[in-house]
Formats: sequence, C-alpha cells, structure tokens
Amino acid sequence: MIEKEKDHMTEFSGFELAPSILRAVADEGYTTPTPIQIKSIPSLIEGRDLLGVAQTGTGKTAAFALPLLNRLGKEPGKPDHRRPRALILAPTRELAGQIHDSLRTYGRYLGLRCGVVFGGVSIRPQIKMMSQGVHILVATPGRLLDLMNQGHVMLENVEVFILDEADRMLDMGFIPDVKRIVKNLSSRRQTVMFSATMPKTIEGLAGTLLQDPVQVEVAPTATTVEKVEQRVLFVEKGKKRALIGELMNDEAIKRVLIFTRTKHGADRVAKHLQSHGIETDAIHGNKAQNARQRALDAFRNGEIRALVATDIAARGIDVDGVTHVINFELPNDPESYVHRIGRTARAGAAGIAISFCDLEERAYLKDIEKTIRQSVPVFEDHPYHSVEIANDPGTTKRSPQKQRGQRYRNPENFHDPRRPSKPSHASHANSANNQRKSNGGQRSSRRPSGRAA
Repeated sequence: MIEKEKDHMTEFSGFELAPSILRAVADEGYTTPTPIQIKSIPSLIEGRDLLGVAQTGTGKTAAFALPLLNRLGKEPGKPDHRRPRALILAPTRELAGQIHDSLRTYGRYLGLRCGVVFGGVSIRPQIKMMSQGVHILVATPGRLLDLMNQGHVMLENVEVFILDEADRMLDMGFIPDVKRIVKNLSSRRQTVMFSATMPKTIEGLAGTLLQDPVQVEVAPTATTVEKVEQRVLFVEKGKKRALIGELMNDEAIKRVLIFTRTKHGADRVAKHLQSHGIETDAIHGNKAQNARQRALDAFRNGEIRALVATDIAARGIDVDGVTHVINFELPNDPESYVHRIGRTARAGAAGIAISFCDLEERAYLKDIEKTIRQSVPVFEDHPYHSVEIANDPGTTKRSPQKQRGQRYRNPENFHDPRRPSKPSHASHANSANNQRKSNGGQRSSRRPSGRAA
C-alpha cells in the first residue's frame, strides 16, 4: 500500500513519541517534520515493515531513528553481551558514523547504548564494545561479518533491522553480504529499507526481506531536488583546473563539495586549490579513516572551504550549509548525479550545482538529462567556454572511462596499468588481508565493485 501523507502531523509533537525523544528533537531546533518523516514515523511506531524511496537530504535518518528509539526506550534494560536488539546496515563508514551520531543525539535522554562498527580501523575496541553490549548496532557489512565469524556479534535477538541506502549497497557489491547477515536474523522482526532509487534488484531484495510493507515515496525516482539551481559549463578537459580556480574567486561559494570520478583526480584537484590559497581537503578510499574524518569535521566546522570527494566516499556526507556542489567530472552513472547535487539544498535550503562537461563527457550529460527529465541550463559567461563541446550532440561515447565504468561499475577501482603491480611473490593470504583492510572489512577481493570507501 502507498501511505497517504498525514497533513495534520505538522509538528513532531503530533507523533506518539516519548517525551524524552521530543525533548531531544527540540534541543536540535527541529519542530516541523519533513514529508518522509510524516509518511514513515506513524507506520513504524505501529511496528509495520516499511519500504521507503527517498533521496539524500530528506530527513530519512530521523524517519527511522525516532521510531526505533521510541520502541527500545520503553524497556531499555541492560544490553546483552554481543547481542544487539536493533541492527542498522549502511554502505560506508561515513554514513554509519553519522547514523550513530544521530541516534546518540535523539536518544540522549533514554539510557540506550548505541555502537558503530566499520572497517579501516582497529577491530579490538569494537570487540570490547560488543562484549559490554549495545542496544543498537550500526555497521557496514564487511566488518559486521568479520565480528560475526569471530563470535563477537550474534543477531538472534534483533527486533528491528534497518537497511539504509540499499541502492548504494547494490552498487558497491554488498548485497550478497547483506543476504548472509539476514540469514542470522530472527524471522520475527520489524524490517525497514530505504533507498534513493528502486532498481529491479532492490525491488527483488525488498520482496524477500519485507512482510506486507508500507511503501512511502517523497519524490519520483531519479528526480533532482527542486531547490537546486543547476548549471553546466562546457570546457576542455585540460582547462578544468583553471576554470575551477576562476570560479573559486567568487565569494558566494562559501562551502563547496567538489566531485571527481577517481581518487587520484580528487587529490590533484585538492592540491591545485591549495596552491591557490584555498583551504581544501580530499576524501576517498585510499585515505585512512581518521584522515577522512578529520577532513569531514574540518569541512563541517568551516575550517576548510572546499572538500573534494569521490562518489562512494561522499555517500555519508551530511553537512548543513553546503552552498555549492561542483561536478569537476560528470559521473558516468546518471543516478550518481542525483546523489551528488543532493548534497546541497539540504533541510529545505537552496543550493547551486555546477557541472563541468568536456567533449568525452557530452554523452554523460545527455544520459543525465534524460534521467532527470529536464535540460541542465548552459552557462557560457566564463573564459573557458567551448563552442565545439556545446554544439556536440552527445551521441558518441568517446571516453574509455565509460567502458571502464560499465565493466567495473566504480571507476575508483580501475587499475591504472601505469602503476606498478604488487610483487608477484606476495602470498594470496596477504593480498586478501590487505584487500580486506582497504575495503573496510569487505570479504571478497574478487569483486571490484565491492570496495568500501
């Protein structure tokens, strides 16, 4: 069934939430729920399974966090060793961390213990945390499987299972791991799944996980956030860095998130901006978790003006006040474009998305415009405007990067033949361990699309 919006719920006090939760929400300055919260919270409080289609920045974390806290807060009790009562799976470390932070914020007066586990950091503190027990566990799939296989996490007591960003789980190759985890859950549970898009594979997964679910949707699949002002600038590939330097002279660009397709591209753009005196950092899968977190915190606190990111690393970025998103390179997947520009215009604010488009990316732009069902306005008033690219019909996919993206899904994982390979005498075991460490705990080194960011 499709849940109808309940117009009378114009304030959080209209929900049947515990006073301590409403107090925490009020502390954060929130009074009016978003559409996804209006449509989801009542059904989740009733204990229904739910399938939600919502883009980033719509408030979906609170949509599932508040009912979960309300349920467990009625009888918190002492947490069982290694046995959480609720499990939330997220595809990236950053998103897992931010969900955990939200749970702690909204549940500060409840006495519930929340924990988060992900790869890229030492497993020992996570083992200790689980031995002490948590009520709610937020996890990335790979590290959770590591802990389960070692006997440090047991899932038979899970009452509520939440799968967030299901479509990104699919993109990153985590669905087989998700299915292995689900086999350890009790069939008597409430299950919640959120996804920004609903490809057929995710529909099939929902059919196996959910029982008579309420279905809610706050925007048509693959449509862009309405308050984002979009522009495309046609520019030759070799002039993109000069163009971004020119744009950053505009003081209106106060807090900007810049996207590249590859890790090395992110580093190059960050160094270029730093050389021009612009406070910048980069986050991607090659950076250690603490370095990524420092960069994200600096961006959130306003210590740096620009953050350069790859798609996967940016999936968990939830920062208010991002005035601009710049696509230094257009994604070869139109849905990634939707996710990217959704990083601005969050929480009802306005925002601007600027995309650079070179000749090789002209076909990508055509695919994007077809997906979002609108043309992106062209901005010509810049010193590097290319008439040739502007006049190209975009029917020929010239870029080898497109072929790589199709074969490997994630261009971050493409091996550059110019880079030296690992020594041939390295053992398979060491290769697997190194891969697992870089993957944030992901199990298989044979799945190029499964690398955690």
